[in-house]
Amino acid sequence: MQLKGKVILITGSTDGVGRRVAERLGAEGAHILVHGRDAARGAAVVRAIQAAGGTAKFYAADFSSLAEVRRLADAVREDNAHIHILINNAGVGTGPQPNRRQVSADGHELRFAVNYLAGYLLTTLLLPTLRASAPARIVNVTSAGQQAIDFNDVMLTHSYSGARAYTQSKLAQIMFTIDLADMLAGTDVTATCVHPASYMDTTMVRLSGVPPMSTVEQGAEAIVRLAASDAVQGVSGEYFHRLQTARANVQAYDKTARARLRDLSERLVGFAEPKARAAGR
Repeated sequence: MQLKGKVILITGSTDGVGRRVAERLGAEGAHILVHGRDAARGAAVVRAIQAAGGTAKFYAADFSSLAEVRRLADAVREDNAHIHILINNAGVGTGPQPNRRQVSADGHELRFAVNYLAGYLLTTLLLPTLRASAPARIVNVTSAGQQAIDFNDVMLTHSYSGARAYTQSKLAQIMFTIDLADMLAGTDVTATCVHPASYMDTTMVRLSGVPPMSTVEQGAEAIVRLAASDAVQGVSGEYFHRLQTARANVQAYDKTARARLRDLSERLVGFAEPKARAAGR
């Protein structure tokens, strides 16, 4: 894909694989919308992209707050008439205390809120802009670690496990990707998701206490391919394990489960049905 002049929003792009993806795509001539929580780190990424001849702007938002996600969507739409590529990369791992349950600013289990719900809300709010920018792509950065969602205890108030919280949030991303592909069929906007690499050398992995197994560059290669390669033009609704299509957890292909997740998500972010339809659902 010719990236010169394209606008690309990459969440969680002030560190780790998100930063490397931002630098690579910026070097190809795209205008990069950098997102993170820390303004100093965001400014550093913007400077690095500019030093390589690209253009970028930083947007601050804490994805543990749905109000901040909405504010981010408003700011991005106000500044940009088009968004050609959205990469939902922001996320939190199990952390140094994996069995300590945490909640978001809205009272939702933290990993479900940050890893899935924030991206769900941001993507839905930006769908009209993405459609107006077609051809456009949505790439959700997920994980090979997946666990079926227990809809009787989505927020894991009983028998909490950080690993379970993380893996169900990643499966939710995949389920959302499949729904997006169905919804966007015929619009020239595609949605894919990818497990970029296992245990990359990132802050998230180091905080979890797991020795890194892969490099950030390896993970960036898989994400950049889905975002910009002609080889996957028109591909939508697929889960990739690095560079190859793969099968996700069986629940991802259960239409009833996806409908339950969709209904739950709309309620949690406060979409009334007419508002949800206006946002592109």
